[in-house]
Amino acid sequence: MHYKAPRGTKDILPSETWRWQAVEHKFREVCRLAGFGEIRTPTFEETELFTRSIGEVTDVVSKEMYSFQDRSGRDLTLRPEGTAPVVRAWVENNIGAHGLPSKLFYIGSMYRYERPQAGRYRQFDQFGLEAIGSDDPTLDAEVIALTARFLEQTGAAPFAIRLNSVGTVDSRTLYVEALKGSVEPYLQKLCGSCQTRYEKNPLRMLDCKNPECRALTENVPRLQDYLDEESALHFQRVREALDALGLSYEIDPRLVRGFDYYTRTAFEFTDQALGAQDAICGGGRYDNLVEEIGGPATPAVGMAMGVERLLTVLDSRSAKIGVRPHPVVFVVRLGEKAQVPGLALAARLQELGVPAEMDYGGKSMKAQMKRADKSGARLALLLGDDELASGQVSARDLIAQHQWRLPLQNCAEMIQDYLSTSESGEIEAA
Repeated sequence: MHYKAPRGTKDILPSETWRWQAVEHKFREVCRLAGFGEIRTPTFEETELFTRSIGEVTDVVSKEMYSFQDRSGRDLTLRPEGTAPVVRAWVENNIGAHGLPSKLFYIGSMYRYERPQAGRYRQFDQFGLEAIGSDDPTLDAEVIALTARFLEQTGAAPFAIRLNSVGTVDSRTLYVEALKGSVEPYLQKLCGSCQTRYEKNPLRMLDCKNPECRALTENVPRLQDYLDEESALHFQRVREALDALGLSYEIDPRLVRGFDYYTRTAFEFTDQALGAQDAICGGGRYDNLVEEIGGPATPAVGMAMGVERLLTVLDSRSAKIGVRPHPVVFVVRLGEKAQVPGLALAARLQELGVPAEMDYGGKSMKAQMKRADKSGARLALLLGDDELASGQVSARDLIAQHQWRLPLQNCAEMIQDYLSTSESGEIEAA
């Protein structure tokens, strides 16, 4: 029997993982500079954490979660998103006692039973930011600015920033009544999804991608006109902060986030390279979530980004990030006697921080040199019977095309010096 990866998942092979590592490294560095610390939460949580926080009528909870009972009968779910687990961990571990706001970031896999398509998988990875403990509008702006900085530094620019405010629960309740009243006369002309949303999650009608639905709902009331005074002032100050930072954005009155926990600020970063589903990432404020899952009333704001979607954008930009790993030194072992000394030489080079590889199986010198060239190595070190007899190693610079001999005893140290001092020795080893 031949086994395959489950539908909606994929293997990330060594030919690709170096790119993942590069964007992960960049994200960690950007977060570090802004004072965000990494948090790692379990892959699965109690199911109720997600049904309460995301909302039972959302697509994620009603259609897409991977839920199961363990052997003790507990209802568990593979995490479909990262915010609720981080907030649960913040409450459980009393992270706020160390000072507010708590600035956290995460990198991890999420799971949703979605229809697989380009850039969308059933197991996918996310970068996320969570800033818990302040309702300061400049914190919203910092999360947006940090996201923009990360995308610029990875090569994902240009992108568009869409911005809106979804207000408080009370102001949204008033707006939903007006929205439903406006839509009701032509409800039957909307798509099946919008008709379902009309009853269960009316705000999501604004987010429908169907051109006919968007045309029919073009003149519905604007959510911004129903904001309470405090939310309107908060949104104004967020915009002022973004303006001061020199960030361009578009006010999108149709922008709503898919989870029930969002309040006030909502934003998305989009790119046309992704097609109809053009969001690279999104986020916003969730001032009621901490209290909703058992903690004290605590404001918060966050962002989540799909790694696969980011890499799709980088591919479309032909962005160069990271360096594909390759050996700097290739040890060519000729003959039975050279096998162990050659292994020891490669190991010593690695101890000194010099990427070193070798061939296996006793191939000819020509075959090994061919592999050394193909590997991208800068130097080849030849060790055979003649070299062992003289206590030396033949070194060949594959770029400068010259060859010399070195004493075997301290060959690795001399190679390290050569690479660090020669003009053409500036090699970035990933």
